[in-house]
Amino acid sequence: MKHGKGCSLTLVLTVCSAAIGGTLQYGYNLAIVNAPTTYIQRFINETCMERWGTALESNQLVLIWTIIVSAFSLGGLFGSLLAGPMAIRFGRRQTLLLNNSFLLVSTLMVLSSRSARSFEMIIIARLLVGVNAGVSMNVQPMYFGESAPKAMRGAVAFSSAVFTAMGILLGQVTGLTELLGSEALWPYLLASNAVPGLLQLLTLPWFPESPRYLLIDRGDREACSHALTRLRGCNVSDAEMEEILEEQKAVGEAQAKSLWELLSDGSLRRQLCIVMVASSSMMLCGNDSIYFYASYIFQEAGIPMDKIQYVIIGTGVCEFTAALMCNLLIERLGRRLLIVVGYVLMACWAAVFTLALSLQGKVTGMPYLSMVCVFAYILSFGMGPAGVTGILPTELFNHMARPAAYMMAGSMLWINLFLMGMAFPFIVNSMGQFCFIPFCAVCVVSSIFIGLALPETKGKTIAEITAEFEKRNTKVLSNSTQDHLQLQESQHIIHPNSDD
Repeated sequence: MKHGKGCSLTLVLTVCSAAIGGTLQYGYNLAIVNAPTTYIQRFINETCMERWGTALESNQLVLIWTIIVSAFSLGGLFGSLLAGPMAIRFGRRQTLLLNNSFLLVSTLMVLSSRSARSFEMIIIARLLVGVNAGVSMNVQPMYFGESAPKAMRGAVAFSSAVFTAMGILLGQVTGLTELLGSEALWPYLLASNAVPGLLQLLTLPWFPESPRYLLIDRGDREACSHALTRLRGCNVSDAEMEEILEEQKAVGEAQAKSLWELLSDGSLRRQLCIVMVASSSMMLCGNDSIYFYASYIFQEAGIPMDKIQYVIIGTGVCEFTAALMCNLLIERLGRRLLIVVGYVLMACWAAVFTLALSLQGKVTGMPYLSMVCVFAYILSFGMGPAGVTGILPTELFNHMARPAAYMMAGSMLWINLFLMGMAFPFIVNSMGQFCFIPFCAVCVVSSIFIGLALPETKGKTIAEITAEFEKRNTKVLSNSTQDHLQLQESQHIIHPNSDD
């Protein structure tokens, strides 16, 4: 990236430093917990034998394992609620740095769990890792969106999705039995997330705080100008500084909105609905569930059990490749088109996947068609919904409402991830080969809603996007008033002598 074109090496390195200890951690921690499943369950059973002299029943063991897996989602929900107040009080960069404290405590707990003979320490460790992920998933896109130039805001913010996909891929590779995925090394596998956290602690302090936070929250114009100069690699343009000053002027003396204030603000209701639906759809569309189903699909396709772990890495490669491609396309095609097309393609592949599962064992070649569907579904998700959804709160809300908007978006994401993780086994058991029909429906509804409700935000300032929503709200209010007057007029015609 060239100097003077709105970007600099400092911006690139800032993005890498923030994301390595941010959304990369989310993807990494999603992936590393799959490889040691059998070993940790064995450890839980052995611990209970030592304590109480009896082995756990299979359903009791599954329950404890479910609690360990679900603790990550619950921690993410707590982290999402912490993210807004932390970002306001400490700033975007400082919040990301402080966030590593949760991670380091979790690392100590998981490393001590085996010697302490305590599976409860693993539960607490996964809860703390979830808190870390919940904070970073909210604050990092906010930091990127506020630090990037307008022309590159989408691409820079979308890099959060690229690093999430990279984290999934790294977690899958690290979990190979040849590396840390063996029974002897599983505590070190779960503790390996400390490495990206330490890298962030060593590098991020050298990079600037969000310029918008420095000017709008702290009122420090000189620090803002200095941060912009470093991030752009050249003298700050008058137009960009004027845009931030306009946003500061629009904010005035107002304080950052609380979550309740955001929920009760009628002028932001449309934006909030879009963000809530988009964040929920990300988890309800079944993309994470298809990762769990992939092992069964590959087994049915005739791939040897000892080779499946390598083929599953292909799913991580798919999402990483798709995220990279979308990062290159987002400033050309726009946000709305990528989300809508992504969900439409996912709906199509879910339908084909259902057909392939239904015909499995009846028609030759169906397992291979199922494999194609797995990869295509993940590619379609990575091409749009995976990354664009995360930048919507940055683009749809002004500076004072943005932290609360991310709290709501993150809460919806983690609540639905938790619900999906709990519900998916029951969906598979009750619906069998038709288990992806609900996901197909979610994708169709999401594409229609977002296509109708979300205006294109590519290349627009916050003021322009806000004006677009005000225009839509005014139109709806005008139509509502007109309908009300027509109703009153019709009632007057029917009852001409009645009182108003």
